[in-house]
Formats: sequence, structure tokens, C-alpha cells
Amino acid sequence: MELFDLHDKVAIVTGGNGGIGFGIARGLAQAGADIAIAARNDDKTQAAVEQLGSLGVRAIGLHADLVDEQQVDGMVADTVAALGGVDILVANAGMSIRKAPETYSLAEWSAVIAIDLTAVFACCRAVYPELRRRGGGKILTIGSMTSIFGLNTAAPYAASKGGVVQLTRSLSSAWAKDNIQVNSILPGWIDTELTVRARTNRPGLHEAVIDRTPFKRWGRPEDLAGAAVFLCSPASDFITGTALPVDGGFSSSMF
Repeated sequence: MELFDLHDKVAIVTGGNGGIGFGIARGLAQAGADIAIAARNDDKTQAAVEQLGSLGVRAIGLHADLVDEQQVDGMVADTVAALGGVDILVANAGMSIRKAPETYSLAEWSAVIAIDLTAVFACCRAVYPELRRRGGGKILTIGSMTSIFGLNTAAPYAASKGGVVQLTRSLSSAWAKDNIQVNSILPGWIDTELTVRARTNRPGLHEAVIDRTPFKRWGRPEDLAGAAVFLCSPASDFITGTALPVDGGFSSSMF
């Protein structure tokens, strides 16, 4: 289907070597996009690149610390040099420190905000000239249920993810003139390495999530692929500034 065809498109996926990021990268590759994975763990990145390459697309790995402005700019330049351009940015990389809010140091707070919000802006800003040069493109940010709800053990994470949605809306308004659509996905409770640690630290979380989620299961990284392909394809050319929950109904259900 041409509406969802991403052949001849190039996507950068930050943090795309595992978890939600890899689920999205794989979905984009299955739709035909060439993929640049930008992350810090080179071994995981290489494994992800090999899996994506087996789908018949070009895939490269880039080492990038997204809190370093020069490395962010280099990420875009290296993708253009290797794959010929950039049409899609998936700003996925993130982190969390889970503890009571009164126990965070300012250094811990700043570390979370730096990667979960400031780096998202840095990546969007860095890719903007290339998207404009190519006549438009797609930016997909990754929010969270905590863009909607608070979370008592992750105050800086929740604050940053709320900020991601407002950043998404602001950029969507500013860059519509350049034919750039900027949207966000809000994942629910997804079974990844990060949430395994959350379940270890918070007894009863696994059961609580299943009880509230209408589909009665945790999400899987591949559950994000369809929404990502839609928001990165021509099918969503008249959609911008939206924040789409992909959570199995968690955010719409009380019980």
C-alpha cells in the first residue's frame, strides 16, 4: 500500500538498538525504510543493524551521546553521508531513575531531563535543515503514559515526558510551513529491560498493569511498530501535533 510505503526513505532512530526503539526501527524497515541506529552501546547497535539488514534494507550504526551537541550534529551528518539524506527522525532514546521525589539530587534530576527532553529537542533541531532541504519529513517523539499521568517514583521522567508532548506540539506548529509533521507516541506499560527493573523494584506492578489494561497483558516493543509506520508515512500527511497513546487501553480505563 503506497500510503504506508517507506521505500527510498531514511530514518534515524535514537536508542534504536533495543526495546521500544528497536521495535519501531524494525517496523520502519519492514515498510522499506533504510535505518540509522544511534545509540551508545556499540555491541547492541551492531546486533540490531545485522537484524535490520536481514530485512533487505540498508542499516548503519552510529555511536552518539545525545547530550553532546556536536555528536548530535554529527549523527545527522554521518547519516546523510552514508545513506544519502534523512526523511524521518524517531527521537526515542531515554532513561529513568526511579525513587521518591524528595530523594533526587539535582544532578540526578538534570541527567534525566538532559536525555529525555533536552536531547529530544537537540535531535529535532539538528535534523530540521535536512528535512527542509528534502521538501519535508516526519519527526516522531516518544512520550509516555506519564505525559498524561504523574508517577510517584519517577518525577523527573514524568516531567520530561510531559515536556516532550508540549515540545512536539510547538514544533508541529512552527515547522508545518516546511511540510514537516511532528507527532508523538505515548507507550503504555511495555515489556522491556527498563520495565523489568521497575517490576523488580515495585512488587505487585505486574499484576496491577494487567488488571487495569483492557487487553490483559503488557505491551511488546513490536506493538509500537504500526503506529510508528503510520505516523512516519504518507498516510499521516495531514496529521501533526498529536500524541497517540499505544497502551492497550490503560489510559482510558479505570479498572
